[in-house]
Amino acid sequence: MSHATDFLHQTNRRLERIAALAEEGGLDAAIGLFADAIGAGGIVHVFGTGHSEAFAMEVAGRAGGLIPTNKIALRDLVLRGGEDRELLGSSLLERDPQVAEKLWALVPAKPGDLIVIASNSGVNGSIVGFALQAKEHGYPVIAVTSMEHTAAVEPKHPSGKRLSEIADVVIDNLAPYGDSTLEVEGYGCGAVSSLTAAFIAQLLTIGTIEKLAASGEPPVYISANVPGGHERNQKLEDVYGDRLIRGA
Repeated sequence: MSHATDFLHQTNRRLERIAALAEEGGLDAAIGLFADAIGAGGIVHVFGTGHSEAFAMEVAGRAGGLIPTNKIALRDLVLRGGEDRELLGSSLLERDPQVAEKLWALVPAKPGDLIVIASNSGVNGSIVGFALQAKEHGYPVIAVTSMEHTAAVEPKHPSGKRLSEIADVVIDNLAPYGDSTLEVEGYGCGAVSSLTAAFIAQLLTIGTIEKLAASGEPPVYISANVPGGHERNQKLEDVYGDRLIRGA
């Protein structure tokens, strides 16, 4: 079996398990929280660091996605929080629990909104601290994480908690410990968490659109690269005013 075929198998069997979970209603609790927030005029705020930021990009601000969504990133501390740009030079920033409170202060959250956090390990200080801030302020939290990995490592937040222990709803991205599905010449490779997380993000979006469509017109983006797309999207974004975070 070639490495390409082996990796395809490793990826497909995880995607099939997630699809089966969705068919069995295993994502319904999360979809319900999405639909409740958006149906009541709220915003879904999505946070991820490192490669898990890709999950937030799948949910927020893309064609075929839901308009009332915000992507939260550590760089917001510099772009919108006035912190020195040198802050972003540290590869340890995502492990720093001290940044969570500052980052939370930049989130335009209001009652009725939803917080979604993606983290493969689910133990880094910024991630756990952000989840604790959300819960302290009364917001429901959905976590997307690797249950195999998070159970195998020690939490890095002073609370001693993992993201999965804080969230109201936890979705397993099915990534293995270390996120490597293959061994090639003695090296672990074939990371899969970004692929499974993107699939989960799309299933949550699809399920939410289906649920909202049962009682009205869901606020969904179309591609800005089709005629009239940008103008239509802008009109729908204007409904939420400055509560939406958009940028390059």
